[in-house]
Amino acid sequence: MLGAKRLELLRQLVPTVKNIAVLLNFRSPESEFEQADLQTAAPTFGLELIVLDAHSDQDVENAFATFVERGAGALVCGAGAFLHSRRERVVELAARHALPASYAEREFVSAGGLMSYGASIKDAYRQAGIQVGRILKGEKPAELPVHQSTKVELLINLKTAKAFGLTIPPPLLARVDEIIE
Repeated sequence: MLGAKRLELLRQLVPTVKNIAVLLNFRSPESEFEQADLQTAAPTFGLELIVLDAHSDQDVENAFATFVERGAGALVCGAGAFLHSRRERVVELAARHALPASYAEREFVSAGGLMSYGASIKDAYRQAGIQVGRILKGEKPAELPVHQSTKVELLINLKTAKAFGLTIPPPLLARVDEIIE
């Protein structure tokens, strides 16, 4: 799953980190799957997770204080509308607390976050356009197969990496779909 891959990529970028903060909104439908995926993968990489729930602005603030208090060295931020809508604040707190972070959505990297690994929104829109085209040509929506974007993207913000004092390893750099400077 994507959570395991995000942990692997973060581990490549920050290889000495042992404690990884995980910020999820437990009220989000995908959080249960994200958490299970991350907790299954963490031992493979020799990582301990500090998983916290955030579904209010105060929860986000408190979570970062707890992450620092418990010795987190990096952050994995979950997907979902709540955290996405607070991406600038989450990115700001990660920078303030020196937590290199991996996000599920490219908008976090555009907002100054370190890296993202997740589904390509462009591909999802392309798939939606194909479905709309089929409907406009007369096919019944109920008879169309469900399509899900299968293309994932890895983005890295080099300015943020430099601010954290990180060097992108060449194998990881070779896999990057987009570099933001």
